[in-house]
Formats: sequence, structure tokens, C-alpha cells
Amino acid sequence: MGAVMTTRHTAVAVDEDAQYLTFMLGGEMFAIAILGIKEIIEYGSLTVVPMMPAFVRGVINLRGAVVPVVDLSARFGRANSAITRRSCVIIIEASSEEGRPQDIGLLVDTVSAVQEIPAAQIEPPPSFGARIRADFIGGMAKVDGKFVIVLEVDKVLSIDEMSSLAEGGQAPALDLDPR
Repeated sequence: MGAVMTTRHTAVAVDEDAQYLTFMLGGEMFAIAILGIKEIIEYGSLTVVPMMPAFVRGVINLRGAVVPVVDLSARFGRANSAITRRSCVIIIEASSEEGRPQDIGLLVDTVSAVQEIPAAQIEPPPSFGARIRADFIGGMAKVDGKFVIVLEVDKVLSIDEMSSLAEGGQAPALDLDPR
């Protein structure tokens, strides 16, 4: 419990182009590196776990494994995502400090595409103006004339931070350890 979760291969090499999964959330386009993504599934039945933080929508059964689903909109301090027929869950394979793999689902409004974004097109995160925390942003990319927010998934899924937020809200600490 309380271990920091990190996705596999999320660091972007400065001199290389990388592929990113782009998706919509609250009318804005976001991207995450595809190397840490296991799969994308249609939003389906979710089991709500009582007294979890608002950003943990519940858990799903993914081929016999219990996978927590984090609502990215709520994680960014916004309202919970409205569930539509285009809502998707992006399954990220993360690992704890001990190196054990753990799958986590990210609820998004809709998945757009996998795109190669040249490193030269990714600018440093802005110091102001973003509607999410600056440490969640790895950079700003311009794709097809529009800005795309490249997320630092390791920061967004920081279990230590999510646990402290849960404790502050009088909810039990988030424990994703399958043991």
C-alpha cells in the first residue's frame, strides 16, 4: 500500500519520435505514450467500491483480474465523466516500487487515434493557463493544428498521492496491491 506506481516505458526520449494514443476528455485532446498501454476496452459494467475517492469509479473484472478504474476527469479535479456509448477504459500496465505489475483503467470520453508525434513538436508544459495540474503535463504537442496535452501518466497515477487524497477525504487509503 502506498507504493508509487509507474507505467512501463513512459519516458519520452528527447531526440526520438514516439507514438501516442490520443483521446478526448471534457472537450480537450490528451495523449499518452502507447508503450505503457495494454488495451482499450468499451466501458461496461463496473462494480462500485464503497468509500473510495471520487476519482475511483470502481473496479472491473478483466479476465479474472480486479482492475481499478480511475475517472481522469475527476482525477483532474473536474466533475465525473458522463458515461456515453463512446466512453472507453484505457488499460495501463503499471508496476509498484517492488516491480509487481498492476493494471489500472483510465476512463475517458472517447479514444481518437494512435499518432506519431515528433519530439520537436512537443513543447514544455505551460507554467500557467492549463486546467489541470502542471506536474500532470509532460508537454504540449501540436497535432493537425490543435494543441494536445501530453500527460505524465506516472504523476497522474501516483498511488502515494491518491492515497493521501483519500485519507484527507475520510475515505480509506487506495490499496491496489492484489495480495
